[in-house]
Amino acid sequence: MWTTHSYSKTRAQNLIIAGLLAILGVLALVSLSLGAYQIPFARLVGVILDGLGVQGVAAESQQVNVLLQIRLPRIVLATLIGGGLGVAGASLQGMFRNPLVEPGLIGVSSGSALFAVIYLVLIAGSTGIWKTMSAFGLPLFAFVGGLIHVAAVYRLSRSQGKTETSTLILAGVAINAMAGALIGLTLFYADDAALRSFTFWSLGDLGGASWAKVPTALLLILIPSLFLFRDYRALNALSLGEHEAFHMGVNVKQIKIKLLITTALIVGVGVSLAGMIGFIGLIVPHLIRIGFGADHRLVLPGAFLLGAILMNLADLIARLIVIPAEMPIGVVTALIGAPFFIWLIFNLNKPKR
Repeated sequence: MWTTHSYSKTRAQNLIIAGLLAILGVLALVSLSLGAYQIPFARLVGVILDGLGVQGVAAESQQVNVLLQIRLPRIVLATLIGGGLGVAGASLQGMFRNPLVEPGLIGVSSGSALFAVIYLVLIAGSTGIWKTMSAFGLPLFAFVGGLIHVAAVYRLSRSQGKTETSTLILAGVAINAMAGALIGLTLFYADDAALRSFTFWSLGDLGGASWAKVPTALLLILIPSLFLFRDYRALNALSLGEHEAFHMGVNVKQIKIKLLITTALIVGVGVSLAGMIGFIGLIVPHLIRIGFGADHRLVLPGAFLLGAILMNLADLIARLIVIPAEMPIGVVTALIGAPFFIWLIFNLNKPKR
C-alpha cells in the first residue's frame, strides 16, 4: 500500500538523483570549457549550436572541432564508463555483502585487462573473422576475461554455502597476481610500440575517446546498467542474507549469475575502452550509502551518477594538472581512492563500543 512515508522517501530519492544530475551537468560544462585549449563559457552555446548547423551563430572552426570531436565524446565516454564502474561496484558489494569488494579487488578488471592484452597483441592484427568484428572484438575478449576471473574468485571464496570475506580477498589477490604474470608473458611477444601503448593504457586513458566508441559503450555499458537498476529489490533482500532472500522469494542462484555476468560485461567493456581505472567501484557505493542510506533503489542509480561525476572530475584534473600534457586518469583515481580504501579498512577493523 502506498503510504505517506513511502511517498516522502521516493520524493527524497528523486531529489537526490536530480541533484546528482545537476552536478554532472555543471561539471560537463566546466570540462567542455577548460583544457589546453580553453573555450570561454560565453562561447560554449554558440559553438554547440554552430556544430549542430544552426545558422547565424558565429563560432571558430577550431573551437567547434575541439568541442564536438574531442571533448564531448570524451565526456560522454567518461560518464558511461565511470557510471558503469560505480553501479558494478555497488552490485558486487550488495551481492557479496562485503564493503571491501570492488571490480579491481576481486579480479574483474585484471581479468578483463589480461584478455584485452591477448587480443591486442596476438589477435588484433589477424585477418578473417576477427577483422570483420574489430569493433566488438576487444570488448568481447575483455568481457570473457572479466567473467572467468570473477567466477573463479567467487568459486574459491565459497565454503559450506557461504562466502568467506578473508578467502574472497585472498582469492582476488591470487587471481590478480596470476593475471599480472600472464599479462607480462603476453607482452613478451609485443613490439616496442605495443609496450608503450600498453603502459599508458594500463594506467587509464581517455585520450583516444571518439564518437566511434560511444555506440559500444551505450550498448554494452548503459543498457546492462539499466538492467541492474531493476534488481534493487533482490539486492535489498540479499543484504539480509541468502537464506532470508530465498524466503522472500528471490531466486538467489539466478540473481547471482545475472549479477556476475552483467558486472563482468560492464567492467570488461570499460577496461577495453579506457584501460585499468581503479577505486571508482569501491569509493562510489560507500559515498552513496554514507550520505543517503543503503536502499539499492537509490544506491544503484546514485552510484552510476556519482561514478560518472568522479570519472569526469578525475579526467578534468588529469587534463589540467600537467598542461599541455595529460596525466593518466588511473593515476588520479588511485591517488583519490587509495587513502579512502585505507580509511575504510581502518574503520572496519576498529572495535565497536
